[in-house]
Amino acid sequence: MNSPIENSDTTKCNTEYDTLRRVILCQPRFMAIEEVINDVQKEYEDENINVELAMKQHKQFEELLKEHGVEVIKLPSSKKFPEQVFTRDIGFTVGDDIFVSEMASDIRKGEEEALEEWLEDEDISFQTTTDHVEGGDVIVDRGTLFVGISSRTSIEAAEKLKDDLPDYTIIPVPFDEKYLHLDCVFNILSPEVGLIFSKAFDPSIVDMLTATYKLIEVSEEEQFTMGTNVLSIGDKKVFSLPQNKQVNARIRAHGFEVIEVEFDEIIKSGGSFRCCSMPVNRE
Repeated sequence: MNSPIENSDTTKCNTEYDTLRRVILCQPRFMAIEEVINDVQKEYEDENINVELAMKQHKQFEELLKEHGVEVIKLPSSKKFPEQVFTRDIGFTVGDDIFVSEMASDIRKGEEEALEEWLEDEDISFQTTTDHVEGGDVIVDRGTLFVGISSRTSIEAAEKLKDDLPDYTIIPVPFDEKYLHLDCVFNILSPEVGLIFSKAFDPSIVDMLTATYKLIEVSEEEQFTMGTNVLSIGDKKVFSLPQNKQVNARIRAHGFEVIEVEFDEIIKSGGSFRCCSMPVNRE
């Protein structure tokens, strides 16, 4: 644990949909598919990443966040880390607490060091997770924390979070690990509405989530293009890919504004807007 933060309002994240105030990004300056880890990367392994286009799309994402009043913090890019653009995984904010992840994949181990350095420079305290837990598997909604259980996040890590966050109900959510992270198959848009790709779960898990949320079902085609991996920024505004026409139409039908941004070059590596953003403060 580092020194305490000077202002507790610097870090706060109680939901996936409160107004986003501060977020951590990292430019895809050295983005590449070097080690295939999911079906999306397998599809684009030979084609790989057009870094110039990825940078352009990421820049547009950054500028639109700023236009909507979000403070953007950018971690430095490094040649050592081809998947560093996916800042969601290296840490997560729950309530006033920031956790820095212990990464499971060798290709990503070390990415978290840039986050730790920024937190130290800002005098923001943080905890370091153990037993492997990545932010893409952590979804918070008020007093509940859904924790995806897969090859990236262990049941032991979920149990440890019960000790670290005694005021929260921790719900382990097993899913088909071929989809890598929970936010690739489930997301929350509001206290009432969520997104789900049901085929990734046992029916009992779908029933449990259906009892809490009106779930928008994402097709297999649009799951492949990261249909669940949208980013809510508050005031019922959601970043989503223009290619995911069915998802976007269904989100709009529930009263949300969909901000469509080209991000197809970055999703070749298997992550979209939520994967590329680590919220530090939501209000």
